[in-house]
Amino acid sequence: MRRRRVTVAAGFCFSFCLGTLLNLVFVPGFDHHQSGVARSRTDPSPASADLARQLRERYGEVIRYREHRAPPAAAKRLVRPLERRLMDLARRAPAEHRSERAVAPSPKSRVDLAAGAPLLGCGDLGDATDVRYLGSGYTKAVFKAVLNGTAWVALKSVDFGGHDIENCLRRFGAMGDCYRLASYKLVKEMILLRRLQHPNILQLYGYCYQDSNEISDALTTIMELGAPLEMIQLLQTSWEDRFRICLSLVRLLHYLAHSPLGSVSLLDFRPRQFVIVDGELKVTDMDDASTEEESCSRNSDCFMEFPARNFTLPCSVEGRCQSMNEKRNLYNAYRFFFTYLLPHSAPSPLRPMLDLIVNATEYRRVPDTSIVEENYRCWPSYHHQGCLLSVFDLREAIEVCESHSQCKAFVWTNQTTWTGRQLVFFKMDSSHVVSDPDKITYVKMAG
Repeated sequence: MRRRRVTVAAGFCFSFCLGTLLNLVFVPGFDHHQSGVARSRTDPSPASADLARQLRERYGEVIRYREHRAPPAAAKRLVRPLERRLMDLARRAPAEHRSERAVAPSPKSRVDLAAGAPLLGCGDLGDATDVRYLGSGYTKAVFKAVLNGTAWVALKSVDFGGHDIENCLRRFGAMGDCYRLASYKLVKEMILLRRLQHPNILQLYGYCYQDSNEISDALTTIMELGAPLEMIQLLQTSWEDRFRICLSLVRLLHYLAHSPLGSVSLLDFRPRQFVIVDGELKVTDMDDASTEEESCSRNSDCFMEFPARNFTLPCSVEGRCQSMNEKRNLYNAYRFFFTYLLPHSAPSPLRPMLDLIVNATEYRRVPDTSIVEENYRCWPSYHHQGCLLSVFDLREAIEVCESHSQCKAFVWTNQTTWTGRQLVFFKMDSSHVVSDPDKITYVKMAG
């Protein structure tokens, strides 16, 4: 009996001590270790933190483009290089401290344009008829429709089945945030189209935010409608029409190099980013455009690599690669447009001038000529004693020549394979050039 009382008393004391200890641990003021446990439960996963970071960065980019003003270049040129460096150093320190203390703006689902001329909105979009799907890319789907029963327009929206959304959902599984991340690219394009007013840039007519597909503030932009640029069809038009396209492109390049936002680079310069409106070339996709010149500390940081030619630009005293955006646009215009549209069937009086334009690259074009001998062997060749290969176009021929250490020139023949690919002779020298009305020789330039 006495043993039982002792056991009960001991159990009571143990329970009392344990209860006291638990109360001390869980009272509000005693959160030393518990707060760590709570934080670990509420901390976002690395994946969701990465998504939040991407949202902040892309939203910040959109806001910068909406508020951006290009610095006056003339003021910079008046300052000597050494003084410029000292001024930059003096200004950099306070700015760095401010940026460390600054809090990044919280991403919002809706970004409106600055005040300006009235634009079309949701009310106009509600009256759209004859809506037809045109196509889609990584981010956007494009439709055409009739507004107010009179005018055809293009409508752009985020493609829920596109690469960007599907990629984001696989990684993060958050439809709302994934949509918002993709929509910021559409917002960026909308802002750039509004800020960059030029006859060779597609016009923005308006935009509309509305709830759709369980997404609040789904964005649709209303734009000028153009016809897709088809290079094969364009090559079949008259030389005058092709020259007009090239002239449109030159005017666009000049404007982008001196725009109100500074020098603008089109990072995706492929023909599918352009449309034709009343015979004029217009750029339509601006979500991959950039006004940032590459930062650098030495000239070697300003290396530009293309399939057929590499460039190194000077690094300025401001720590930026000089004119990199302009040079990138210019060379892309050459390799995607000028080299195909200008030389073919050009008027005879203009051919010397066009040859100078086209030859302002690494390969000199010598029409109506060929190279005898100067052969080297390669595999797989259509010629057992030389390097005769089939290529799709001039760009591929240049890529082949660049990949062969022996290649110093190539001859564009008038022969094709049964599949329609062009036969090209690759040569190890260009010292034996002869007249041949059916061929064109391309000679690799030194430098």
